[in-house]
Amino acid sequence: MQEAVEPVDVKRLIVVTTVIFLMALVFIVSYIFIYNNRKKKHIEEKHTLETNFRQEVLKTQVEVQEQTLTNISREIHDNITQVLSFVKLNLSMAGDGKDEKQQKIDESRELIAQVINDLRTLSKSMSFEHIAAAGLVKTLEAETKRINKSGITDIQLLVAGEEYSLGEQRELVLFRIVQEGLNNAFKHANAKHLEISLQYSDELFTLTLEDDGKGFSVDALKGNEGSGLKNISSRATLIGAVANIKSAPNEGCCITVSLNPIHTNGNSQNSIS
Repeated sequence: MQEAVEPVDVKRLIVVTTVIFLMALVFIVSYIFIYNNRKKKHIEEKHTLETNFRQEVLKTQVEVQEQTLTNISREIHDNITQVLSFVKLNLSMAGDGKDEKQQKIDESRELIAQVINDLRTLSKSMSFEHIAAAGLVKTLEAETKRINKSGITDIQLLVAGEEYSLGEQRELVLFRIVQEGLNNAFKHANAKHLEISLQYSDELFTLTLEDDGKGFSVDALKGNEGSGLKNISSRATLIGAVANIKSAPNEGCCITVSLNPIHTNGNSQNSIS
């Protein structure tokens, strides 16, 4: 006769099997959890490395561009304006008569004087040293005055709140963002009127550039933005700011750059992050 299996042994077998199954389940879940965490961490580290790499490349590009602009600025100031000044002096010594020839000479002198002034103003807008010394507001005032004088378009500059320094490097980048936005408005939007607004507060600094140009569809440009719009977003990111671009066909374009002024305090205020 076959011995019957005792109920106690059956229960023990069931318990052992259940424990083994639960342990295996815990092991699998733990393995999946650890694997997912490691994968997530790896993706985050890869993203951080890629972001840092892009930031360093952009920083280098900005530094190279600024050095190039500084060199051009010095070349204009030291050489071209000097040559024009010499030509102007020669014209002034050409004669004192009031005939038609003298009238042409006088007109040429006036034109050369205007060119010299325009070149000096352009030279200042390129020079990092000038922008750093003058500050963002005064630099934008000079730039808007220069463009309004040219008759290309009409620009209004508005400043709200008590002005404070955002740091030389950050103000330089903000000025270049404005120049990029103005270039897009002139080149692509055919804008006739623009408004630049600077809003200073303890919690937030906001730069707004708005035009009445032909506008464009932001959704249609996603992933296919022109270099100008990419430069604006990239430069804003470089200084810890956030750029927001709003536009629609026949409704102009509005570029807003927001920056937390707290990050500009201390030793880091004159450096690009």
